Formats: sequence, structure tokens, C-alpha cells
Amino acid sequence: MEMTTHQRPSLAPVTRRQREDREQHLSSLATRSSESRGRRISEEPDQYRTEFERDRDRVLHSKAFRRLKHKTQVFINPEGDHFVTRMSHTLQVTQVARAIAVALGLNEVLTEAICLAHDCGHTPFGHTGEAALSDYVEGEWLHSEQGVRIFEVLEPRNLTWEVLDGIRAHTWRVKPPPNTAEGWVCRFADRIAYLNHDLQDALRAGVIGIEDVPAPIIECLGEPDRRSWINAMIEGVIDESCKRGRVAMNADILLAMKTFREFMFERVYLRPESVSQASRARGVIHQLVEHLLAHPDQIPDSYRIVEAEPLTQVLDYVAGMTDRYALTLHDRLFRPQGLV
Repeated sequence: MEMTTHQRPSLAPVTRRQREDREQHLSSLATRSSESRGRRISEEPDQYRTEFERDRDRVLHSKAFRRLKHKTQVFINPEGDHFVTRMSHTLQVTQVARAIAVALGLNEVLTEAICLAHDCGHTPFGHTGEAALSDYVEGEWLHSEQGVRIFEVLEPRNLTWEVLDGIRAHTWRVKPPPNTAEGWVCRFADRIAYLNHDLQDALRAGVIGIEDVPAPIIECLGEPDRRSWINAMIEGVIDESCKRGRVAMNADILLAMKTFREFMFERVYLRPESVSQASRARGVIHQLVEHLLAHPDQIPDSYRIVEAEPLTQVLDYVAGMTDRYALTLHDRLFRPQGLV
């Protein structure tokens, strides 16, 4: 039977102002899109989307975000289908952060925008690539700073100040810390996600066994299980944040997570095989940088800021490469085919 006009469900557009009004019911700690510090270049408001919704969409449609699917997490250029990539890591961070943000009454959309963008500045070969590029600059070359540079200069998206601040400060060693509660949520979610999925990758690869996990971690979090451990860590943030009136984590769980991180560094990240692989990856990065410094004309115009110093142009290009692209280019330059 055909549905009559009166039987059809009613639909009406939810405007930007209505969405902004909904944000007034959030926690007093939440960052409201109507109170954003704004963008570098002023824009007319969108009819439907809030400022943070526009940012989220701009990040999702960026080339830097798409490249994350071929950037490594822990296992460099893995052949298995189930190893975590920088893309799947980003999506897991976003899920964890949204769960925390919603539970605390924070701005879920701002949290999502920050988390989706937080690793877009990462190099090929993960933190190994970051360390390799640090050899060419004073201090450290930081993927968090490069993420801001991507969205401001290389692939300008005119993001709001709050999203750029969250990208800048998502890494724990960066000072000053995030200026928004949502940026703090990204910090915790990043660590919760990578420790848990890196453990699963290490177990899958046979690098460690369940029996190797230190007893204090199990005593605090229970038997090793990704879902229950993630839930325990999320609840540790929610409960402690409500007690303190700011984004924080339960002290016992924080200590267990610290022990967990130390265990992962000792048994997974810095194991001899990883160090050897990292050394080779670092050599690939160095050779690419040196070659491009000598042949700057080989940097594509689409990824070159001509006003930048030659070294900056090279580092921008190399940092944007995926693992696959870097290895393919390295093979083409230094391992010519057809030779016996």
C-alpha cells in the first residue's frame, strides 16, 4: 500500500545555529564551536555545519589523510592484512576519544577533527622516519609540527585555531600542552589505542606471548584482552576526570599503562630485529634526502613550496611519502633494474 503524505515521517534541516544551540548543553569544560578563536582567513559561516564539523570534513578529504593507509605503525611495510597502519590507528584513536568525549560532555566533533588529523604529519616508517629527519634540523623534527604545517601551508585547509592546537600538542612531549579539554582527550586516546593495538600486532607476529605480559599490568587491567583493557583505560579517564574537574586518568591505571609502555619498548619497539629494521629504514630516508638535496628538480611541483629553503622543500616531500612510495623511489634510484 502506498504511503500517504500524512503517513510520511517529517524531516527538516538542522541548521548550524540549531547545532550550536545543542552545544550549550555540553559540559562547562567543553569547547563550543560558536566560541572558536576562528581561522587565519575569515570565512562566511556554513548554513548547516558548525566550524568544527567543517574542519572534520576538510581533514577527511585531504590527501594527507588518505596517505595514512600506506604509512606504518610499528611493523614497517607489513605484508599481512591485519597489521595496524597509521590509518587504522587514527580511526581507533578517534573511536576511543569520541567515547571519552561523549561520556564527559565534551565537544565530540572537535575531538573527532583533532584525532582524524593528529598523525597526518607522520613520516614513512613511523617514528624511525621522524628520527631520521631530525638529523637534518636543530632539535627534533616533530610530526605534530609537520601536521600543522601540512594544513596551514602544504595543503592549506584554513582550519580553526582549536583543531590546529590539538594537532600541535597531541604528542605528550610537546609543550605547552593542549589548550582544550578535547585536545587532552586526544592525548590519552592516542596512547590507549597504540599500546593496545601494538600489543595485538606483536602477539600476531609471534614477537611476544601472552605469558610475557608483566603481572602488575594484569593485576590492574585483567587478563590480556584488547576490548577489556581499552574499556578499563577509557573508564579510568572518565572516572578520574569527573573527580578532578579536568581530563585526567586514574593513578593506578596510569601506572599500569606506564609499565605496559615500558614493556612494549623493551620487548617490541627496541628488540634487536626492530632496531635492525629501523636502521635500514633510516638509511633509506637519509639516502632519499641526500639525493633530493643534490637534485631538487626531482621534487614534484605539486609538493613544493618554492619560497621555502631547499632543505625544507626536501623534508616536506620525504615526510609526505608513504612507506611504499619511499621504498619504490629508493629502489628506482639506488637499485636499478636489469643488472645481474
